Amino acid sequence: MTIPLDLKNALSIQPIDLPIFHPVALKIILINSDPYSDIKDIIREINEDPSLAAQVLKMANSSAYIGLIEAQTIKDAVIRLGSRQISSLAIAASQASMHTSNNIAVNNIMLELWQHSLACALGCWWVARNSGHQSIVDHAYLGGLLHDIGKLYLLKAMERLEQTKEARITLERDLILEVFSEMHVEQGCRIMDHWNVPTIYRLIVANHHAKQFDHVDSLLTIVRLVNFYSRKVKLSLNPEPILTANILPEIDLLDMDESQCEKLEIVMAGYHDISI
Repeated sequence: MTIPLDLKNALSIQPIDLPIFHPVALKIILINSDPYSDIKDIIREINEDPSLAAQVLKMANSSAYIGLIEAQTIKDAVIRLGSRQISSLAIAASQASMHTSNNIAVNNIMLELWQHSLACALGCWWVARNSGHQSIVDHAYLGGLLHDIGKLYLLKAMERLEQTKEARITLERDLILEVFSEMHVEQGCRIMDHWNVPTIYRLIVANHHAKQFDHVDSLLTIVRLVNFYSRKVKLSLNPEPILTANILPEIDLLDMDESQCEKLEIVMAGYHDISI
């Protein structure tokens, strides 16, 4: 399917202030990028929203972190998992509300996109922990969560264009997926630049599909691998056929064996049918 030129032009100039970042999520991302920030700032942001705090505790006590002592408060969770991991969970919990729509067709795709993003976040976290990259586990979680932010922006923008009649558009799945395929990387980078999100995440947005990529960038390599596995476990919007996993250079770069790859599939597959 070819994207109409007027639609491409309209999407390229839609305002960045579309609701793609929850205010709390953006605040936490920026707090984490400030070397003079304090964990008390993160705890305060989370606790100011009781429903968010409850969701963060639910995620912190989930099966993904089984074997650890249950956290009763956000401070407990910080002590148990560390400030960076709690920051990542808070960003994920707050971003969930951005993936909803009153349009049934759009809402269904947003749910799929959220399932994909959250599964990739946990998958990246797991790979970093189990491939000798423990120092970047929290960056990996956030990289997996944000790598497709351009798709959320485009979906919000298309919904806005339909509502305002600024462009002739029918929100059909085939058209939406084609727009994603052609435009989500470029628009994702535009968002990263506008919000001044740290460069490490912009590089992920820019290169998670690139044919050539920096083999030294372990964070990017992890996201690329996990994004591929999202297709294997049917948690991807990408309709392309699945290739054989063992040909991926990312597996060799991360020195992962067959059993680790099988475990990754199990970890990610647990995010089917997740609700917002």
